[in-house]
Amino acid sequence: MNSINQLHQPIIEECKNNCAKAQMQLYNLYSKAMFVIAFRYTKNRFVAEDIMQEAFIKAFKKIESYKEEVAFGAWLKRIVINQSIDYLKKNKLELVSINEEVYKKQDEDDSWKVDSEISVATIVKQINSLKEKYRLVLTLYLLEGYDHQEISEILNITENTSRTHLLRGKKLLKEQLKNTSYAERY
Repeated sequence: MNSINQLHQPIIEECKNNCAKAQMQLYNLYSKAMFVIAFRYTKNRFVAEDIMQEAFIKAFKKIESYKEEVAFGAWLKRIVINQSIDYLKKNKLELVSINEEVYKKQDEDDSWKVDSEISVATIVKQINSLKEKYRLVLTLYLLEGYDHQEISEILNITENTSRTHLLRGKKLLKEQLKNTSYAERY
């Protein structure tokens, strides 16, 4: 168990006993970070707040299932991501699987470089401007650290579709970053 979990363990135990004060403490510890995660997916402040609230409610209802195998923040983050993806799916997010015959495997080039003068905020902003299907896969893969198998399960797409969306999303992102870099310099 890591040190953060050890610090928060008494609060988590109180939450398991349905203590409102402990729930509020846990909420105060994690709400800002969970809002940022929800906002990263929805790009809407009010929707992100709703998702975050729903995720906490769900977490408190299911806190008995938290077994401390992972950090509490990671467990909660997974709930927020799933709530965000569910919201997007409910709102008719179309993630069309690519026909296997049309799919052409490209070399995955993870060695792509970004101009060191481009800030992380600029990169995230550019990711957020992409089409949903690319934005979701790039966010899950690059920012959240999920692999293609996990992404395929979360988004209900094939691993090949995940890889394709990642490659195409990276290509679009590179172009946008080149244009941003060029525009910022001149």
